[in-house]
Amino acid sequence: MTTSRFRISAVLAATALLAAACGGGGPKADSGAKISDNKIVLGVLNDQSGAYAQLSGKNSVKAVELAIADFKAKYGDKAVTTDISVETADHQNKPDIANTKAAELYDRKAVDVMLDVPTSSAAEKVADVAKEKKKLYFNISAATTTLTGAKCNKYTFHYAYDTYMLANGTGKSTTEQGAKNWYVLYPNYQFGQDMEKSFSAAISAAGGSVVARDAAPFPNTSGDYSTYLLKAPTLNPKPDVLGTMQAGAELVNVVKQYNEFKLRDKGIGLAVGLMFLTDIHSLTPDALAGTTYTDAWYWNFDAQNRAFADRFLAATGVRPTFAHAANYSAAMQYLEAVQAAGTDNADEVIRQLEGKSINDVFLRNGKIRAEDHRVIHDAYLAQVKAGKDVTEAWDYVKILKTIPAAEAFRAPSPDCHL
Repeated sequence: MTTSRFRISAVLAATALLAAACGGGGPKADSGAKISDNKIVLGVLNDQSGAYAQLSGKNSVKAVELAIADFKAKYGDKAVTTDISVETADHQNKPDIANTKAAELYDRKAVDVMLDVPTSSAAEKVADVAKEKKKLYFNISAATTTLTGAKCNKYTFHYAYDTYMLANGTGKSTTEQGAKNWYVLYPNYQFGQDMEKSFSAAISAAGGSVVARDAAPFPNTSGDYSTYLLKAPTLNPKPDVLGTMQAGAELVNVVKQYNEFKLRDKGIGLAVGLMFLTDIHSLTPDALAGTTYTDAWYWNFDAQNRAFADRFLAATGVRPTFAHAANYSAAMQYLEAVQAAGTDNADEVIRQLEGKSINDVFLRNGKIRAEDHRVIHDAYLAQVKAGKDVTEAWDYVKILKTIPAAEAFRAPSPDCHL
């Protein structure tokens, strides 16, 4: 019995020595940081084939790759790890596919942080998966306020914009400028429903009213909005403005038909709830000349933005939308937080992010609120130039005013319990 005990003790001691020599039985970063599998994987989950493919899509993957390159260049061999990569998937704007793809990326592709995810119903599903897996998720391209409200969770950060920001800018300013009566047309899913609610509240607060509202199918595979646009002039009272809440390719279709039916000539102006640079490029500035909207970022706002936009143009052939810039920023801020924490452990990274003040290529006067993980920053009231005033390709907008970060976003919601 004594001999057996001696042999067991010897085996255990040898095993302990071997584990110590191997760094505790698992791979570690060369720098000694605690990086799982000695690698970091960023996931980009978005629409790469449908209505939102141009405004974000595959070019957001390129934006994240630029962030990784800049992070490596900044830290060199002092980086927590140099093995940093991107995995990507197309969720086709379908919540069930987003749910499945998110789980696959987190589990099978070892993704540490999920980025982008347009389409609010899909975004909510991914938030649920992030919470379940205890993995980070930076939403960029969905606008629903539920991500910092009833659906908020510790692992989800809402980065670029939301329906409150859009309505507080466009709905409020357009009403104050005299468009008191609105006809609101919105896509019939979570984003559109939230937009209609946020815009109605902003319009009412500014002294206006919504005389009618209609929910259009989403996705609208026919691209036909004639029923709604022909209805607009028949309403009593007649609306001063059509507020369209469609986005991406669907917004392009609404605006084309708005112009075809000459609603502006009939005294009905156009207000766009959400617009991206790629939408203006597709339609041409003359199709939208004079239209005001709220933007989260503009590529030619200042020298810093333009420098990034020049690099992006060289890499993709197009100027970046705010979604592209925000994906770059979110990827960089995640990597910076990992560097500061010395680990990719999600809870440790979150501690580095909460309450952080940021000024970078996307975020001006930015702050990650600890209360609800809403990332606040300056926003902009923008106006589309007439074609004759465009002197450079892609420079389609003039910024009318800056909306300070503290005013652009709503206060933390009592519905959020992190």
